[in-house]
Amino acid sequence: MLLVIDAGNTNVVFAVYDGAKWRGTWRITMQAQRTSDEYAVWLLALLRMQGISADDIEGAVIGTVVPAALYHLRTLCRQWFAVEPLLASARLDWGFSIKMDNPDEVGVDRLLNGLAAHHLYGGPLTVIDFGTATTFDVVDHEGSYCGGVIAPGINLSVEALHQAAARLPRIGVGRPAVDSVIGRNTVAAMRSGVFWGYIGLIEGIVERIRQEVGHDMKVLATGGLAPLFSEGTTVFDHVDSMLTLNGLRILAGRNPLPRLTIEKDLLTEG
Repeated sequence: MLLVIDAGNTNVVFAVYDGAKWRGTWRITMQAQRTSDEYAVWLLALLRMQGISADDIEGAVIGTVVPAALYHLRTLCRQWFAVEPLLASARLDWGFSIKMDNPDEVGVDRLLNGLAAHHLYGGPLTVIDFGTATTFDVVDHEGSYCGGVIAPGINLSVEALHQAAARLPRIGVGRPAVDSVIGRNTVAAMRSGVFWGYIGLIEGIVERIRQEVGHDMKVLATGGLAPLFSEGTTVFDHVDSMLTLNGLRILAGRNPLPRLTIEKDLLTEG
């Protein structure tokens, strides 16, 4: 079994893949200084509920855009599961070229989304990930990563609106109660601006990408808010909440998993 860890700016998602199917996925709020012992107490209890023990885990792979969290996640794998995790980076074998000025600066989550999207759906395509930031990533027909667009995430925008305007309340992200764009009160107007504003951003950027590449492309959406925005536009061909996890699974299958050296990694680490 493979332990898959996707550590983003907002949440850390853990999952177990048994070689044929996902046995479970679990998420916890990202706290960069959360210790390996804290992760272990929480995760081992959840694994036991699925009939999985620490000894069942034969390998691990970590993808993270939060460098400060890596030490504790790697220690979790080493001390509690006795495996050395594969760390997703631009220097691994992805099976495609990364057409960026500096491949090392690309967030691995974006590369993982591109890898899984092309593997599962074929290209060319654009992947939209609704995370802390809203990212648009372009993959050509050969699967190569061609770059993309980074926009503020919707939750960041909502919070900034509340913080910067004294009389505007904090609102939850959701579709307006009616299809009318014109809000009849402050909260309705804010909900409309957030929801339909992001629909306009999505459709506008996708159209500009299509014009720039000169041909039509599939559009995939992932991330927690993808189902919400799929209600307001027909631009998505697929919505896939497991895209990044599948990218980690596929990457681990393309690269040899490192071996744990107990004397070096467990006894002298830190």
